[in-house]
Amino acid sequence: MKGNEKMNAKYVNGDWKKIFGGACRNCYQKALAQINHARETILAEARKTLHIQEQLLRLALNEAEALAFQTLYPQLVFPTLAAEKIQRAAGWSHRQQSLA
Repeated sequence: MKGNEKMNAKYVNGDWKKIFGGACRNCYQKALAQINHARETILAEARKTLHIQEQLLRLALNEAEALAFQTLYPQLVFPTLAAEKIQRAAGWSHRQQSLA
């Protein structure tokens, strides 16, 4: 059976959903693992270098992750977005402390 015939046979039987669904799920899980690793690395570095509330750091990372998943390549976009969000959160926190 040739390649096209195999694909057509699987499509007719409905197996294509399993093939592509599994591939998509694997890609999603891989991207999520990469984001989680970057998230933990960024969070650990921010804890050491910035003196702001943990909750504020987590909120900034959550927002960056949500924005990253609106793109085609969230694992590539997330680290930059996270760094920007954390810098803004740190600036906001320092301004709030200076007002108090």
